[in-house]
Amino acid sequence: MIGVSGAAVLLAAGAGLAFRTLHQPLTVTPDTRVIVAEGESFTAIARRLAERGILSDHRPITWYARATGAARRVRSGEFALGSAATPLDLLEILRSGAPVQHEARLLEGWTLHQTLAYLAQLQTLRHTLADTPQTQLMAALGLEPQTAEGWFFPDTYRFARGTEDVTVLRTAHRKMQQELDRVWQERDAELPYSHPYQVLIMASLIEKETGLEAERAMIARVFTSRLEKGMRLQTDPTVIYGLGAAFDGNLTRAHLNQDGPYNTYRRAGLPPTPIALPGMRSLEAAVHPDPGPYLYFVARGDGSSQFSTTLDEHLTAVRRYQMNR
Repeated sequence: MIGVSGAAVLLAAGAGLAFRTLHQPLTVTPDTRVIVAEGESFTAIARRLAERGILSDHRPITWYARATGAARRVRSGEFALGSAATPLDLLEILRSGAPVQHEARLLEGWTLHQTLAYLAQLQTLRHTLADTPQTQLMAALGLEPQTAEGWFFPDTYRFARGTEDVTVLRTAHRKMQQELDRVWQERDAELPYSHPYQVLIMASLIEKETGLEAERAMIARVFTSRLEKGMRLQTDPTVIYGLGAAFDGNLTRAHLNQDGPYNTYRRAGLPPTPIALPGMRSLEAAVHPDPGPYLYFVARGDGSSQFSTTLDEHLTAVRRYQMNR
């Protein structure tokens, strides 16, 4: 039998071993992560980490966490463990560390369909929008009875794993509202807009017409001047948008002659809705057009455009850059 003194020695030895275990190096890499489910116990977390070989023994840190009350303060989420040198560091990360942030990058020029398709393939989001009618999507975002097209600001949005996809859209929508309100307040005088929504529509046309920073304000001038003069905008991207899935990459004369709400060759004024996500540079261009007298432009074939003031100048440019291609 072991005497009292012997038992005390064993207890002391066990306590010393447990203490040393709490300070033993973890087996982690810079990419090591753990996902803690809502309501998951620290005991279950520690066992999983031991099974993965991160902890050599889950029991000492589990006992310590229970004894100190830290086990009750572990948070749910995804955590990076690369900076954890010991089990105590690991416990501190799970108790007070910031969850790993993932990114959703919405791009200028995307349509609503492209935006939703992109979010649907992000496995770190919780998906709630699959097959959601647009009316329900608009209600979830607090939009008035109009399309959600164009209402999300293109930017990079950070979120924790398990965030709902609609939360990302709410953030992007809120930012677009803020930026649209700002440029509306700062707009040049005497522009042909009666409502900020028209600026959003115009900015989407500019976004789809050019990727060149130097040309955005010039294209804005062409379109605003045409609106002021009662001329049709005659911009291909609106026709392409109106064709939807029927567009095969080849815009034909028949398409231009086919009447529809987005055919700006047949109908005057702006199209009824935006046709894409406009970025900040296009929003700024829409409210600060170039001061030039431009009424026409044609693609040069190298990504840039030739701008003209008169129809004769424009037809000459068309012959030079389009008919000889």
